[in-house]
Amino acid sequence: MTTMQSGRLSTDRPAPEPTLSAATGASAATISAATNSADFHALGTGIRVVVTDPDVLAAAVDAVRGELSRVDAACSRFRDDSELSRVNAAAGRTVGVGVDFIDALDVAFRASRLTGGIVDPTLGGTLAGFGYDRDFALVERIGDEPAGSWADAAAVGSASGPAVRRPTIAVEIDRLAMTVRVPVGVALDLGATAKAWAVDRAAAAARAQIGAAGVLVSAGGDLAVAGPPPAGGWPVRVTDDHAAGPDAPGQTIAIRAGGLASSSTAVRRWSRGGQPLHHILDPRTLRPAAPVWRTVSVTAATCVDANIASTAAVVLGWEASRWLARLGLPALLVGAEGNLVRVAGWPEPDPDDPAPHGTRPHLASPEARSHPIRPETRS
Repeated sequence: MTTMQSGRLSTDRPAPEPTLSAATGASAATISAATNSADFHALGTGIRVVVTDPDVLAAAVDAVRGELSRVDAACSRFRDDSELSRVNAAAGRTVGVGVDFIDALDVAFRASRLTGGIVDPTLGGTLAGFGYDRDFALVERIGDEPAGSWADAAAVGSASGPAVRRPTIAVEIDRLAMTVRVPVGVALDLGATAKAWAVDRAAAAARAQIGAAGVLVSAGGDLAVAGPPPAGGWPVRVTDDHAAGPDAPGQTIAIRAGGLASSSTAVRRWSRGGQPLHHILDPRTLRPAAPVWRTVSVTAATCVDANIASTAAVVLGWEASRWLARLGLPALLVGAEGNLVRVAGWPEPDPDDPAPHGTRPHLASPEARSHPIRPETRS
């Protein structure tokens, strides 16, 4: 039996604000800080933990490490011993799993329902067929290859071709028996939700350990905050690449609550057989999403909701700004040639910013319509 949780993308959080602080924001959610921050590597990316009280930093980091380790053991596509890898390798057999993995599947299939299937967790095999079957640092080292295993996947459709008619895929999730079964020939990929969900969990876990202090947790540029923010909010530099320097083109905003996530086709790129590829697939074509948006950044009540929306926006292409506006989700969309669209209250840039985002004049954002969205409800 397939079990899923109901819910809606949640927006009950303050919209981001431009920060006028002289402090330098770092790229895509890495925050400028000194003794109140710590950096380490997990989930295949850079992690930053920042607190408002340096005395509680060690406790916050321990809590964050613990949560990220649990999610990695459950959801990593690049660990043979993860629960995700065991389920994908079971070839249609039922596999016993832990509560973390079942919770992660609930989040992933909620994302699919909320986006009408645009964010699809059952495309792991297709993504691997395009060559993204290992840690991305290894994909980059391989570079361009002659047409091979990816060719069958590439032949299924194209970004501009007709929609692919896909059968309904029934993933059986039994929470009482703690088992999961994936049909033969199907592989799950939780990349659109698992990291952001881990960030939300990590921020909540850290907050529970540090008393009255506030905390920000960033993983590869996707972040969640918990507790009281510093005066003026958490300054965040939003850019195409979270690993870019603080002077990279972008915009510094202030986050006071909730989460922020960015989805980009500009960073995780590679080629096979001379074809440029990226990691965000369109389930309607079984191809990398058409290159309408280079980067989409979204704020929401949680990091995972922000990441669901940013991923879906990349796939939706020209329809993305209207979709985000209807949902009332503040967002910044950066086009392939640098044109900008601000949606639903995303702030205008600081005119004194020495490295503004984009290379073209700002476009008028669509008018956001009233659309009350409530936090996810879980049964």
